[in-house]
Amino acid sequence: MNAQQPLVLAPGAGLDEETARAEIYGLLAQLYYAPPDAEQLLALRAAATEAPAAGGFLQAPWQELVSAARECDAPALAAEYDALFGGLGKPEVYLYASHYLSGFLNERPLAQLRGDMAALGLARSDAMSEPEDHVGCIFEVMRYLIAGDDGAVCHLAGQSRFFAAHVQSWVPAQCQVLAAHPKARFYRALALFTEAFVVVETQGFDMLEA
Repeated sequence: MNAQQPLVLAPGAGLDEETARAEIYGLLAQLYYAPPDAEQLLALRAAATEAPAAGGFLQAPWQELVSAARECDAPALAAEYDALFGGLGKPEVYLYASHYLSGFLNERPLAQLRGDMAALGLARSDAMSEPEDHVGCIFEVMRYLIAGDDGAVCHLAGQSRFFAAHVQSWVPAQCQVLAAHPKARFYRALALFTEAFVVVETQGFDMLEA
């Protein structure tokens, strides 16, 4: 899975639903994997903030995210990212599924994820320094399952299974920890948008099973 340039758009703005979902997952993957550089931050600042239909569930948290981006510069975001997720030893906020599902890193949830990715024909790129259960990697898998060309695995049923096992099971807990952290400003807005997006995705998949 290779990194891609983010396509920063208001959720659903001028796009069909599946393309919009894939774009959001791709954007979240990048913002959690690394702080945005100056070019990416400029694109996010310039993003449209009005959804096609007023009052949409994602509109307010998306507006908060864009507003937070407009209040920061790239060095400040890099410093915030490092303060929250980097540094030596234990980070302030973990971005790994194993931590939230087992209490430890590199545990059974990571092995299960690797098995599920292998079944999809996916593996971690050599260029990726983080383990597969990093939230950025997991969101990139979701983007692939929506936008990929392999019809054998890229379909709604596959998305639903992967989402339930590897997103819904722990990402809301991560978002709550991140949103509550006193050092989080831009990343608080990102956490709240992510949490709202997971709610929308959960409701969508629930409707498929109803």
